[in-house]
Amino acid sequence: MAQLLVRNLDDAVKQRLQRRAARRGRSMEEEAREILRAAADQDEAGSQTAELGTRIAQRFAGLGLVEELPELHGIAVPADLGST
Repeated sequence: MAQLLVRNLDDAVKQRLQRRAARRGRSMEEEAREILRAAADQDEAGSQTAELGTRIAQRFAGLGLVEELPELHGIAVPADLGST
């Protein structure tokens, strides 16, 4: 396994990372690994170009709250609000 040393990290960033890790029941080191892993996976999967619905589903997929739903391209119709 590789190691990574991060220098000159703002104290505020470190504190937020500690709080985030505590909320998830992880050590700060494990939380940092998970953040880096997710960022690398996201970059490799090209999800920056994915549609908004897909990106939202990916974000919540690990929680088991989202079922597979098809992308609905061109189905939404703007509301007719009439003339005022």
